[in-house]
Amino acid sequence: MASSGYYLVVLLFGLFMLMISFVESQTTDPNSEECKGKWVYVRKLPSSFNLDLLVNCSNYPLYDDFCPHLANHGLGHKTHNRSHSWFRTDPYMLELIFHRRILEYPCLTTNPVQADAIYLPYYSGIDAISYLYGSDVNSSAHHGLGLFDFLSNDSPEIWNRNHGFDHFLVMARPAWDFSQPLRNDPVWGTSFLELPEFFNVTALTLESRFWPWQEQAIPYPTSFHPPSVLLMESWIERVRRTHRTTLMLFAGGGGVSASPNIRHSIRVECENTTSGGGGGVGGNNFTISGSISKICEIVDCSNGGCDHDPIKYMRPMLQSSFCLQPPGDTPTRRSTFDGILAGCIPVFFEDSSAKTQYGWHLPEKQFDEFSVFIPKEEVVSRGLRIVDVLTSIPKSEVRRMREKVIELIPRIIYRRHGDSMGWRTKKDAFDIAIEGAIRRIKSRISVTSDS
Repeated sequence: MASSGYYLVVLLFGLFMLMISFVESQTTDPNSEECKGKWVYVRKLPSSFNLDLLVNCSNYPLYDDFCPHLANHGLGHKTHNRSHSWFRTDPYMLELIFHRRILEYPCLTTNPVQADAIYLPYYSGIDAISYLYGSDVNSSAHHGLGLFDFLSNDSPEIWNRNHGFDHFLVMARPAWDFSQPLRNDPVWGTSFLELPEFFNVTALTLESRFWPWQEQAIPYPTSFHPPSVLLMESWIERVRRTHRTTLMLFAGGGGVSASPNIRHSIRVECENTTSGGGGGVGGNNFTISGSISKICEIVDCSNGGCDHDPIKYMRPMLQSSFCLQPPGDTPTRRSTFDGILAGCIPVFFEDSSAKTQYGWHLPEKQFDEFSVFIPKEEVVSRGLRIVDVLTSIPKSEVRRMREKVIELIPRIIYRRHGDSMGWRTKKDAFDIAIEGAIRRIKSRISVTSDS
């Protein structure tokens, strides 16, 4: 008997085919000035590289059943039936979300020669699961070779025209998951980004390494996907009006062992603080705003407890002035974007947690205008208290920083596909990623042409 995942994929496939037919019949005038320098061609890949990978969504090894996350083209199910904007989104569905959105991109072309960039709708993160957990774990160097074989043999002139420099794809995992050295015994990850065959392709990842030019981190999807600018602006007004009664919040897991690390230090400091509107906390005298009734709050997200339940962490974030964003297994966190969405000023402990990652979406030169940086070594090894740093920031500066955070909200969300009311005048994370990819591609082609 076929699984529910099979029927869902059949439905998705049908909807995708309808969308593709519609797009091809509505192709923008190739002489459009509005699209000059912005043309994107969607490479037609066999379904084995995308939709077929979703059929076994409940049977991947050592991985949760992600069939529910496929609903609404990767946005997941609504948080409640009457919701228009809130979904139980899994960040690893970004490849599916991106694929659906690009079919609405206003400057698609059916002519690859006209294209400024060529998008590969390959669900690399989902395809990687069998290499990460399953029977193919000892074949990590093979991940991606099938795709290269297809690109080289099916209409090879498309790939050969710029030797892959004009191609880009989305990889809904940290780049480290695709960076297993080719000659090493597999420890963790596949070798997709280490394959020379793909050195020229631009990879949009959830987290990038700092040296390969082709990698660029783009925001983790939050659970907020408004279908209209009006609903987005309504949320922003709610964020701006919210009464914040907690000084700082950490939403996450880890830090429960006695081994010294930044998450452990955060938990200890939070547990040792007391509530109050002013006076001494932990032996240090400082004053805090009379509106603050709680110094620190921890939202326990251990074992994926917050992954698909935005209500659990969004309400506390809305009530907090600062959201602590310590690194975990990797430097970056989805929580960074959840906090920004809530107008909660991010506190970073490593530059690689955001400053050196999301340059297209979070302006690096203005980082100190919307975030706080505290070196983790100062906290873990030298006893610097986070609360002392945050309470030393003048209230007027906190207000300015929060307003800067709020200004970033449209840039870090992925709007809902379909209805695009008012979005032509606003750019979301998808729009900014497309523009960045085209810029990167043009720059690389220019460099290779001159050399």
